[in-house]
Amino acid sequence: MRTLTTIFTYSFVLLLVACQPTEQSNNTNPETKEWSIALHGGAGAVSKDMPEERQQAYMESLEEALTIGAEILENGGSALDAIEKTVNYLEDNELYNAGKGAVFTSEGTNELDAAIMDGSNLNAGAVTGVTTVKNPISLARKVMTESRHVFFAAEGAETFADQVDVERVDPEYFYTESRYRSLQRALEREKQESSNLLETPEEKAWKYGTVGAVAKDKDGNLAAATSTGGMTNKKFGRVGDVPIIGSGTYANDQVAVSATGWGEKIMLSVSAHTLAAHYKYEGNDLKASMNYLVNEVLNPGDAGFIAVDKYGVFSMRTNTGSMFRAAIDSEGNKDVGIWED
Repeated sequence: MRTLTTIFTYSFVLLLVACQPTEQSNNTNPETKEWSIALHGGAGAVSKDMPEERQQAYMESLEEALTIGAEILENGGSALDAIEKTVNYLEDNELYNAGKGAVFTSEGTNELDAAIMDGSNLNAGAVTGVTTVKNPISLARKVMTESRHVFFAAEGAETFADQVDVERVDPEYFYTESRYRSLQRALEREKQESSNLLETPEEKAWKYGTVGAVAKDKDGNLAAATSTGGMTNKKFGRVGDVPIIGSGTYANDQVAVSATGWGEKIMLSVSAHTLAAHYKYEGNDLKASMNYLVNEVLNPGDAGFIAVDKYGVFSMRTNTGSMFRAAIDSEGNKDVGIWED
């Protein structure tokens, strides 16, 4: 029979494990995990006063998305398959600003961007401004594998979609009432420069919304994928960071990165590649590279990132106050959360 002291010690250890931050610190040449995956559902300034029911819905969806990717990897599937299917789930869930839950442009339309990158060969595919593709990340993968190009835009992306096997929908499919109301309020604020018409907590939360996933598979390959509906009331032809390879999405044989946040800021710092370059040239420490990007390169409120390195170490950080996120590896290290610790 265990003594009270033993029970107390065991409970204390469990408490310490539960309170670990949302990244793993990797020392020199850490033990390699068989596989690892991390995902995000957008960064922003989400209030901790979020209704319990809504918070639970987010947490359950993050768990479900994580399970989809983890099962693929555990069964020997590729990093590319794991992140595509994970992002597909998030694109189909209107809680997130991608696919079904995409925000509206200033013209009242939904324009979707996505990118995917294979770290094993530095190949990538990206699309921007698509309006009839149910899962833009799947179209981006087709660009990578079934074309001679990397990036298709607007009508060109739709034409390419006509030539490959991806599910199409009427643009009305992407309509959600909450996102449409957000657009109307944004347009009203724009008309009244000195207006006291403030953003709702939900609108603030989704100013920087997007979804993404990164993974390492049992073969040691890394991959990254990101998908988004952009930003509410974005102007004609605006393109954010997500489909720009090296800005919002990047993977090589060292690390895979996906970003979420203020697209313009992410682009100006070529953020995903900046993290990867720091990791490669400054000593292979994912935690240090993530801290460098989030705390030194970017300013508070700019962005959040997820990353997985060649050892299967994952890191998830934001400087916006919150980021819907989840990660797990083959050893059972797991984190699911919304707010910064």
